[in-house]
Order: sequence, then C-alpha cells, then structure tokens
Amino acid sequence: MQRIYLDHNASTPIAPEVAAVMRDAMDGPYGNPSSLHWAGAPARAMIEKPRGQIADLLGCAPEEIVFTSGGSEANNFALKGAFFATDKPRRHFITTSVEHPAITAPLRFLERLGASVTFLPVDGTGRIDPDDLRRAITPDTVLISIMHANNEVGTLQPIEECSAIAHGHGIPFHTDAAQSVGKVPTHVDDLGVDLLTIAGHKLYAPKGIGALYIRQGIHPEPLIHGAGHEAGRRAGTESTILASALGEACALARDLTSMQKTRTLRDAFWAMLKDRFGNVVILNGHPDERLPNTLNVSFIGRNGADILAVIPEVAASTGSACHSGRIELSPVLEAMGVASNVGMGAIRFSLGRATTREEIDAVMNALVNTIPANAGGTGLG
Repeated sequence: MQRIYLDHNASTPIAPEVAAVMRDAMDGPYGNPSSLHWAGAPARAMIEKPRGQIADLLGCAPEEIVFTSGGSEANNFALKGAFFATDKPRRHFITTSVEHPAITAPLRFLERLGASVTFLPVDGTGRIDPDDLRRAITPDTVLISIMHANNEVGTLQPIEECSAIAHGHGIPFHTDAAQSVGKVPTHVDDLGVDLLTIAGHKLYAPKGIGALYIRQGIHPEPLIHGAGHEAGRRAGTESTILASALGEACALARDLTSMQKTRTLRDAFWAMLKDRFGNVVILNGHPDERLPNTLNVSFIGRNGADILAVIPEVAASTGSACHSGRIELSPVLEAMGVASNVGMGAIRFSLGRATTREEIDAVMNALVNTIPANAGGTGLG
C-alpha cells in the first residue's frame, strides 16, 4: 500500500508555488529590512509585499499584520499582551474548554501571575453556547479568546455572535484561526475579531512563520522586546524568505474552490464508513458547522492507535493517548462528554488539497481489512 497523508490539520506540505517563492527569496536582497541604505530597501519591500498578501486574505490593512514565528507565538502575544497592557488590578480572561494548548498553557501561566480564567463548556458537538459567554463576562474581563475551528474535530464556533457580545461590553476579542485560514472565509470584519492568529505550516507554508492580526486601536504589550521591528510590536529581524512564503500561501488561500472538492471527498469517505460499519462508527464534532477537510470518527470499542498501527502507511491522528498502560482521552473529546469506550477509538482524518478519491478508497479498503463490519470488543480483526 502506498503512503497516504491524511493529517493536514497537524501540518501541511509546502505548496509548490510557495517553495518557488522561497527559492527566489534565497537569491534575493540580503540586507536588513530595517536598514535605510540601498541593501535594506529591497529587503524591506520583500517584507511588505507578503504583509499585503496576508492583509488581502483577511480583509484588513497591511499595517495590522505582525509577523511571528508561528501560531503559538501569535497566541502568546495576544494573551500575554492583553495581560500586561491593561491597568486593571484584576485581569479576567474567557476562553473555551476545547482550545489548543497554545491557548490553554499561556492562560495557565497567567493564572500564576494573578489572572483568572473562565473556560466555557461545550456541547456534544464541541460548540459553545453564546449565552454562557454573556454570563461569564465581568468588569475585570480584559480579553475573550475563542478558537475559530477546533483542530481535532473541526467544529466551527459562532465567532460572529461571540465577538458581538464582547464588543457590546467593550472587550477585545481574539480568535485562533490556525486551522480555519485557507479552509473557510476568515475576513476579520465579517468575524468581528480584534486579533487573529495564523500559523504558516497549517496553510501550505513552512514551519517557523506565522502572523497576528491586530486591529488598529488595539495595543497589546509586545511579547518579544528589543529593537523597533514590526512597528515596535515584535522585536527581531524579519525573515524575508519565511515572510514571502507565508504571503504566497495566503495569496493561494484566497481561492477556496479546492475546499469544495475536499468537502465532497470527506463526505464520501464518511458515507462509506457508515455504510460499512454502521453503528460501530460515529462522528465526533458538529455534523454541519465543521471544517470541510476534517473527519473525526470513533470506532466504538476499539483503540484508534491500534488501528493505525496495523496500517502504518496511513498518516492520521488519534483522539487518545496511552500513558503508563492507561488510555487517556484528549481534553477536547473529554470536554465534549465523549465516553471513554468511544473516545479511545477516535481517529482524525484531515484531508488536503491534493487528496484523491483513489487515496480515500485505499484507506477505506485498509480499514475494512483491519476492522470487521460487526466490530466489537477491543481486539482487531
């Protein structure tokens, strides 16, 4: 069996067009983008072009884009920047119980510095209730951060309604859009967000580059201090190569037509699974409000890791992990109320732009040969 990659939510390959831009950039201007002489000016231009490409994708002004080393840094910048920028004696944050560790870990750190955090619950599909957000807001709330799309189950949150609630109380709103950029529309004015995180390697750009959109009028304290790079918001000499790569990836992402094909392929895969395994397989996540490339399913009574171990040619992710011989559910599935005998059989298949029907058929055949139609117990057939 050929190797098949269905883990695009973890990381995407670099698009050929992006790789070509990177190669050109390697032979391009070598000066420091902050230098005012003849060697610095073309390097500065190489930074500003991709800034504009990212802004075009998000529907914002180029000066509202700050380059970072990736999604984790952008999230840390948004959260810690809000904490240190406010003069409120008590600092309260609101987020959800299904956020990526790049959100939850910084917030746990800020709790050690005196912050308080409300983690909103989710329903069985992974979505929050906006009324819970309304009830959670206090006079001390300094930032609300709710992910646009969940990395494990693909569920989309009601960002537009949540950001409107935040603004009704004069509170800035951040969303981690690492998974949604390039898969669904992410215009910042449509979403109503004040800060938005992009991660390059989720977007067919290389690892090590990302961006944080910061709406004009929002002034988080810089995460990295030093010289006045990025208009004083993020110290560190910018990489013309990585910035150019992210810009090209965002230019490609403006065309979402490939996601229609991906959605059709994903739905066909789900239909085949249901037809073959019936009630033995169930969907994790929202049936409709979900990323078009993401299919997280549970094989009831099975272990997802054991299934994938039998078909190592298929790259996918599981919804549980084994620690000291004990199966632990992912915090996302646990927050959704997924039972352990269901969650331990979870596998996330995340398709990409280049995924083919032939690959899906091959994965389906491998699963059929691995799991009997009347699967039960914990062994593999």
